[in-house]
Amino acid sequence: MNILIIGSAPSAIIANSWDLGIFDKIVAINNAWKISPLWTNSIFPEDFPIEKRPVPNSNQTVHSALEYVQAQNHFGGFVYAGGTMAFTAAYWSLYTFAPSIIAYLGCDMIYSGSKTHFYGKGTPDPLRNDKTLKNLRAKSARFEAMASQLKCTVLNLSTLPKSNLVHRRATLDELKSDSFSPKKINQAELNHGLELEKKLNYFVPNGKYWKKIHSFKEEEILKLDKIWLKTLYLS
Repeated sequence: MNILIIGSAPSAIIANSWDLGIFDKIVAINNAWKISPLWTNSIFPEDFPIEKRPVPNSNQTVHSALEYVQAQNHFGGFVYAGGTMAFTAAYWSLYTFAPSIIAYLGCDMIYSGSKTHFYGKGTPDPLRNDKTLKNLRAKSARFEAMASQLKCTVLNLSTLPKSNLVHRRATLDELKSDSFSPKKINQAELNHGLELEKKLNYFVPNGKYWKKIHSFKEEEILKLDKIWLKTLYLS
């Protein structure tokens, strides 16, 4: 199964001109359902305005915290995964579909210029002052390590020169014609990271980690980030 996760970066609009038939599921984050009518799953936080939520047809479903908190908790919780929807959608997709490929588009979390989103200027969630989001590349590496353990390849279809995702770049044509394998994992570093996470116990079952954020030590989370960046062989 191939999954496409679409974010709201200006570059994501290219999906509207793509042949998306290669994907079994198209997961649209927040407003990204507006980019292509071919989305199958819309995912958003519980505070996403009701008037901005899509009305699904018979082939589409919408998903909020009631579903994705369970998925996120299965992989350790929001503090370790990073409290922004680009990661939440990925963990939810991995948990729900057990795919062989997850491909990102429009989720580079690089913000420059006056247009931050495909619909204009927004408030970039990953840039807020949050202890879980100090190193986005590390959180990206953690996700791919988890995915690789489950034999899932993670790719980035973006053509932007910079990205806060560490995943391999690929084009749509390459995805159609080439075979991809999950990245090799440094198992010792992965075990090290998981052991430290367990020791710290920064776990909030209901997902509302921000209500306990004062009890989490930023220096310990940054220590974890360094471990996760060493977990993948980033060739």
